[in-house]
Amino acid sequence: MIRFPGSNADLDVVWVIRKVAGVNASLVWHKEFRHGIYDAIVLPGGFSYGDWLRAGAIAARSEVMDEVGEDVLNGVPVLGICNGFQILVESGILPGALLPNTSGRFICGWVKLRLLNPRGPWLKLAQHGLVVDMPIAHGEGRYYVDEEPINRPMIKYFDTNPNGSSYDIAGVASESGLVLGLMPHPERAAEQILVPDDRTPGGLIIWRSIASALKEGW
Repeated sequence: MIRFPGSNADLDVVWVIRKVAGVNASLVWHKEFRHGIYDAIVLPGGFSYGDWLRAGAIAARSEVMDEVGEDVLNGVPVLGICNGFQILVESGILPGALLPNTSGRFICGWVKLRLLNPRGPWLKLAQHGLVVDMPIAHGEGRYYVDEEPINRPMIKYFDTNPNGSSYDIAGVASESGLVLGLMPHPERAAEQILVPDDRTPGGLIIWRSIASALKEGW
């Protein structure tokens, strides 16, 4: 778990990885992270560097992303959540751009999502078309891309498009599924106590998938 100045969901993710997924997790300050040490990497939500310039733009140009890029080349799974997704896009590891919501406002609430073309360590246990519940909380979550990346694993808003994203996309992965970025927060939907009564803990599929992948020697 890489912590940037302004990260605010890092401890939530560490808790879920340790207590729910049953995998050891370390919280690493961005200046101290080095490639070749960890089996998987998570870039958490928050407001890295206060979201100056654009959300994720400064963090994407920090030295740690060169280290992360080296790990990606060596097959290390990477997950970017909300601000982490913005960082992955700004750094060019994932395609597209993330723009201000069409409403011009910060939005938060629960949404339904459909998982498409699942593969790779983060969606290993998911079935194509699976619908799950997760919460969103962002001001610049409108994913923009010229053409729909149909050959990649995707997560789409199912019954609403709250921010105006192209093709209803809430998250997108590299073609292999090794790197996944998503605007919803799976760490906030991994325990039943956090989930409204009429919804399911949809984030579990991601944490159980990466735990399974790592235990099988991904």
